[in-house]
Amino acid sequence: MQALEKLSNYGSSFQTKVIFSLLHNKDLLLTIHDIVDPEYFDNPAHKWIVEEVLRYFYKYHTAPTLDSFSVEVKKIDNEILKISIIEQLRIIYHVTENDSKYVEQEFVSFCRNQQLKKALFSSINLLTDGKYDEIRNMIDAALKAGMDKNIGHEYIKDIETRYRVDERKVIPTGWKVFDDLLSGGLGGGDFGLIFGSPGGGKSWSLVSIGANALLNGYNVIHYTLELSQNYVGKRYDAHISGIAVNEVHNNRQEIEKIIKDVKGNLIIKEYSPGKASMNTIEAHIKKCIDLGFPPDLIIIDYVDLLRSKRKGGDRKEEIDDNYTATKALAKDMNLPVWSVSQVNRAGARDEVIEGDKAAGSYDKMMVTDFAASLSRRRIDKVNGVGRFHIMKNRYGMDGMTYLAEIDIKVGKIIISDKDFEEGADSIDLSRPPTTPSGPINRTLFNNSEKEYLRDKFFQLNK
Repeated sequence: MQALEKLSNYGSSFQTKVIFSLLHNKDLLLTIHDIVDPEYFDNPAHKWIVEEVLRYFYKYHTAPTLDSFSVEVKKIDNEILKISIIEQLRIIYHVTENDSKYVEQEFVSFCRNQQLKKALFSSINLLTDGKYDEIRNMIDAALKAGMDKNIGHEYIKDIETRYRVDERKVIPTGWKVFDDLLSGGLGGGDFGLIFGSPGGGKSWSLVSIGANALLNGYNVIHYTLELSQNYVGKRYDAHISGIAVNEVHNNRQEIEKIIKDVKGNLIIKEYSPGKASMNTIEAHIKKCIDLGFPPDLIIIDYVDLLRSKRKGGDRKEEIDDNYTATKALAKDMNLPVWSVSQVNRAGARDEVIEGDKAAGSYDKMMVTDFAASLSRRRIDKVNGVGRFHIMKNRYGMDGMTYLAEIDIKVGKIIISDKDFEEGADSIDLSRPPTTPSGPINRTLFNNSEKEYLRDKFFQLNK
């Protein structure tokens, strides 16, 4: 790539974006820290910031934080320079990442050309002295400048990076139990999965996670391969407004008033089952980013319905490929991904669904970072309850089961922090249960409860 002669030829906006990348892309800083010269920049404030970035990097092996800048700026005696630096930092931290890849590649090319130019000028004196080996070494070093130096997480050097609070950006689920287990929520590169039986509320759980992210100011892309995108939008309306999903069409004006206050933004994209692949999803995400919508959270309902790149293979192998590709997407784009999956027939009847009841392939759990199951039998659906079982958790404990109240009309899910004891009745038949939509009026034993007790009787006899 041919670069311009001087950095000033690129303009002030370009130089601002370069500094933004140095602060936010550690790989770039690691690659060119030894060939970046603050004198390349025109603005004295930019020169000071780049000097501080390099100084901090050589000491802590990462980019400085805004807090460290705040401390260092206070040490400056020149009030005019101080005011200029504060203003430039404000501009830098509000730069968009739309063309960051281009800016970074162009700047690396510029720095490499500058190094080669210096080497050529320095070799003139060496040439008159006949020091050809030194000339060769100098040119070779200049040609290798700007090569990728990222060899991984360096245990000793990267301790500052390892313990930064903002190093793992998490998106909370809104369920305290889950968020505590996940150290705040699912983070960039993480893949979370919820298992459940058909009609058990899996898709509603994804809406609940997505709506919580929206209300907290995050951008969400929700992919649906079962339901229409318009109906998924109505589910979000119901969850956020508290109006039953079958009544939202009669309350449009009220919903419009409520969603105006939503801090985040949502894109719902519908694909036909078996038509879209993980490459389709990735291309759409990149398109959204190019159009100025960088997502914070990806929801896929659900991965099993994506088309596999494997042609004519075993169905299990196709499913495994899709789940591996989903984890790769999360890591490559540094985004958290939530999805759901079915359980087999035996799991649909279990009081607590374990990992061996995953439909299609047990191996899908292997690539996930967090996996939970939602168990809701007939009597549970009648009473608006369920059980979440933590099947796998890379960030903490697993194996626990928690009771949940589930109002399927609006997708409100309240998870108790009390452990559920397997084998004990999850429903107190001595009183009507309470759900988020209010108590259910019923007699002491209705038909569903009789079926539940009959199932218990046969289980005990077995």
